[in-house]
Amino acid sequence: MPDLLVPLYGLPEISSVTGVLIVRPLPHRSGRVLDEVMEHFSDQWACECRPGIYAVPPTILVALDEVSDEFLGFCCWDCTAKGFLGPVGTVSAARGRGVGRALVVTCLHRMREDGYGYAVVGSAGPVEFFRSICDARIIEGSIPGLYRGRS
Repeated sequence: MPDLLVPLYGLPEISSVTGVLIVRPLPHRSGRVLDEVMEHFSDQWACECRPGIYAVPPTILVALDEVSDEFLGFCCWDCTAKGFLGPVGTVSAARGRGVGRALVVTCLHRMREDGYGYAVVGSAGPVEFFRSICDARIIEGSIPGLYRGRS
């Protein structure tokens, strides 16, 4: 899968999703967040999230059900590499509600506030998803990208 380049100059406005909170997890929630990422996605993604969960301030956002506090998804930046967005995931039960879009757009705004002009989405699976919400563009020659020769 190719890497994508996202210009941060013309981002869409941050939108809320009814009944969903998007927050930076506090340190006492770090174990739960990593467990949820492992359960719903993969051990590899949980490992990639670790730098974001332990950064000060964290470079990960989580989506939680406003009433039940149920984990709905997450999005990281500056975890796999500086300037990279991801990994990002929404649990299957929450897909189609705009949770993923809200997470990604909010993270991209945070990256712009941190001084970035562009973000890279590494090995982006859903290319059309990123194109539709943040004008992402394929970076030619980016396969296998950052992961070349690394285990």
